Amino acid sequence: MEVFDMPTHYYPSDALSLDELACWIALNRVPGIGPASFRALLDYFHDDVEAAWKAERKELAQAGITQRTIDNLLKLRSTITPQQELEKLAKLRIRVITWKDALYPPLLREIDDAPPVLYTYGKLTEADRFALAVVGTRNSSTYGLQVTERIVTELAKGSVTIVSGLALGIDTIAHTAALDAGGRTIAVMASGLDTIYPPTNRALAHRIVESGQGVILSEYPLGVKPEGGNFPARNRIISGLSMGVLVVEAPPKSGALITVEHALKQGREIFAVPGSILSSRSAGTNKLIQDGARPVMDVKDIIEALNLFMIPQQIEMQTALPDNDEERALLALLSHEPCHIDDLIREADLPAMTVSSTLTMMELKGIIRQVGGMQYVLAR
Repeated sequence: MEVFDMPTHYYPSDALSLDELACWIALNRVPGIGPASFRALLDYFHDDVEAAWKAERKELAQAGITQRTIDNLLKLRSTITPQQELEKLAKLRIRVITWKDALYPPLLREIDDAPPVLYTYGKLTEADRFALAVVGTRNSSTYGLQVTERIVTELAKGSVTIVSGLALGIDTIAHTAALDAGGRTIAVMASGLDTIYPPTNRALAHRIVESGQGVILSEYPLGVKPEGGNFPARNRIISGLSMGVLVVEAPPKSGALITVEHALKQGREIFAVPGSILSSRSAGTNKLIQDGARPVMDVKDIIEALNLFMIPQQIEMQTALPDNDEERALLALLSHEPCHIDDLIREADLPAMTVSSTLTMMELKGIIRQVGGMQYVLAR
């Protein structure tokens, strides 16, 4: 069982009571309850997770849950107590972040299959909105390691958070270079946080957390081992947390290319480092460039494509609180569900021009986002 010396202590959910949070954790332990099933339960039981956890077979079936998953839930319900699961996490100082929490990463929230529960060692920050995934082969070359170190160092010094999977090779160099440069990094696990994988990277995992420079994160509950099928699913979170994905070296069947597939579905930018046509390690990256990925010759290729200039100033703007009555009025009407500007004008009882200019300023601060068709949502 991993125990980390963290600079901060455990905090419960910022949106749920302890009893509610315990039931979220319990439901997340049920094999077969993924994002779609979790959403179905919330819809059917009107966000009452305690009712969902205690429901009878008939109600669960009416909610759209399969019989096999219902069997799993009923079996688990007879063996665990939600409050004890929460206490176990608290003792290990593992933070729990749910869909309901403002701390839930905004980019990850946008993807179709965003995990309902995240377990984290360490604390996510506003700076982590500006993140780039860096992935590649475990069997990297000297060229791949040098390129990764050089690009990541410059990105980290520019306040870009580096996201990767704690694997050997490119992942390890990416996390380490970010830390060495004084930057932030997020390691996404394919197992519960009580199993750091690979074991050889335990020291790196501890450094990420205990330095205060990063987070280890997983959608998997305690006790879940790093089984093969978990890695492709994990990769959607790596890309989901990020504005884009940089592939340094990848043979044709590399797991890094699965991350690219997820990133394309999520509308993320794809970057690839060109390599020798004689090297199998660069076959995947060269093909990505051939297929339209942005070739990276220098860190500025990434900075310009993602408009990652002046990140510290943008972070400062994002953390600014509403500073006038108009912003406060509009903020009270907005949520993570899209709201049209006409509805905001009517509900806030403010002039259209005032609402429009206020929304523009709130967008610049990063408080809200426009999601198309003059509809707005909270950005965090």
